[in-house]
Amino acid sequence: MRIHCRVVVIVAGFGVFLLLYFLGGNGADDPLLKEVGEGREFEEDRESSWSQSSYLLGSDADAKLARKSTGVGVRAGQKDGTDRRGVSVNSKRFQSNVIQRVTRRRRTEEVMHLAVVACGNRLDETLTMVKSAVLFSLKKIKFHIFAEDPLAPQFEERLNQWPRSISAMFQYSIYPISFSVGNADEWKKLFKPCAAQRLFLPVILKDVDSLLYVDTDVLFLRPMDDIWRLLKAFNSTQLAAMAPEHEVPKIGWYSRFARHPFYGVTGVNSGVMLMNLTRIRSRLFKNGMIPSGLSWDDLLHPLYQKYKNHITWGDQDLLNIIFHYNPECLFIFPCQWNYRPDHCMYGSNCKEAEEEGVSILHGNRGVYHDDKQPAFKVVYDAIHDFPFEDNMFQSLFYPIQTKFLDTVNTLCGRIPQVFLKQIEKTMKKAFEEKVVRHIRPHK
Repeated sequence: MRIHCRVVVIVAGFGVFLLLYFLGGNGADDPLLKEVGEGREFEEDRESSWSQSSYLLGSDADAKLARKSTGVGVRAGQKDGTDRRGVSVNSKRFQSNVIQRVTRRRRTEEVMHLAVVACGNRLDETLTMVKSAVLFSLKKIKFHIFAEDPLAPQFEERLNQWPRSISAMFQYSIYPISFSVGNADEWKKLFKPCAAQRLFLPVILKDVDSLLYVDTDVLFLRPMDDIWRLLKAFNSTQLAAMAPEHEVPKIGWYSRFARHPFYGVTGVNSGVMLMNLTRIRSRLFKNGMIPSGLSWDDLLHPLYQKYKNHITWGDQDLLNIIFHYNPECLFIFPCQWNYRPDHCMYGSNCKEAEEEGVSILHGNRGVYHDDKQPAFKVVYDAIHDFPFEDNMFQSLFYPIQTKFLDTVNTLCGRIPQVFLKQIEKTMKKAFEEKVVRHIRPHK
């Protein structure tokens, strides 16, 4: 009798639970349809983890659903509010409930700004960098692409060919190469073609508060969101962040060969540079020329004139000189955020990358395009060749992992976990985001 009563109680309790569950699900359906139908809000506030994990898993159904649920990215010169598209909703309860849980967590997100300068034959390299940023990042990115005139229409054409579901994850503007002070031809030829353009970003992008500048030969192996958060770690005087040029002074270039002032013991590398442009524009910089200090745009040309016969690495040397005189303005982030061949070709000397993996890969010295450091080339080729809507585990991570076996006898390939740890972690995190948060019953 007691057993019979227990069974009755359990069945009754289970029935009440099911009733409450279905009533809660049905009560949320109507607001869901209304919210999903607002294409404008979807475009402005993207639930990025859903989009990212959809492409991670390579599900056709999820990819289609993401395409329906996302607006069209804003192109250069296109005003907000144009090219809006209606949104249809799959009537299946599973998909509806999944989207509902996504939209409940959506919030207005800040847009991250990323700048790059492309000249000569850097079109493919730049697009691969952009691709890596979009694949792994969570928040929407606004790209500021500075390009020579012949490259500008090629960027437009190639970016317009990307899937609409990918285009919704970013915006971009294309700018001509321009220098506000001094001889433009002289600036353009400083070190690499057009590289000095980065010095003028605070002057040109007057409406941008903060941005991340990267060289064209940079690849993101984790969300850009993570380095973007370092802006909040700045103290009241810091206005830019870079990584050291080298970790070991005895084999560093600046510590052995520089004929001009430089930052710290080994100098800094400007291939990945986080900037608070508002602070840069408002500060007077000490400079070793006049005691009163100069604003950024007033400082560049006289500084170049003074040191032009003593610098080797062009604009990077000028940045080292500026922060030599203003060390309190610079935040130093670890080498994992700007990992270069120098960190492995003379023996492994980036401890942070050994512990946590490479976060941003910087393939300078042309290593993406030759066989001198095949470990770098393996990563670049895999991202370059990855079809956007394929399964990222199968078509991106596994090819990198497999091809790394051919590099284990090279200087940089001896420690594959350095290259693979972060990208694997990023994919697992996105996978867990979808499986754990989106598929299990909502409580």
